[in-house]
Amino acid sequence: MSSLLSNYMQKEQQLKQLQSELERLENDERLKAEIEFKTKLEALMKEFDKSANDVIELLNPKPGSAAPKAAASSAGGRRKRKLKIYKNPQTGEVVETRGGNHKTLKAWKEEFGAETVESWLVRTED
Repeated sequence: MSSLLSNYMQKEQQLKQLQSELERLENDERLKAEIEFKTKLEALMKEFDKSANDVIELLNPKPGSAAPKAAASSAGGRRKRKLKIYKNPQTGEVVETRGGNHKTLKAWKEEFGAETVESWLVRTED
């Protein structure tokens, strides 16, 4: 019974911490600007009846440049993945990985959800 209470209290503390982080994010001007951009972009896409894929294709056309790039990468082997560095805000634990198959990262995603863990991404390096 005490482990259930302990678990409840731990979850309650995590909730308070997440609410605090959420409040900080809501007051961040960069987030406000990104939300405004996203809202305006979605309205524009709706106005012109375009999907996200349509916009990506329009902004990043690669018909001519894709062929030489693919040939160069296959000759030199596989391109090295970017190093992603995650920091668990609750424990302070840091995970550095070049792939998605990291044991600790998978455990975090299972416990907290992939979207939450992705928000813990501190930086990406080549």
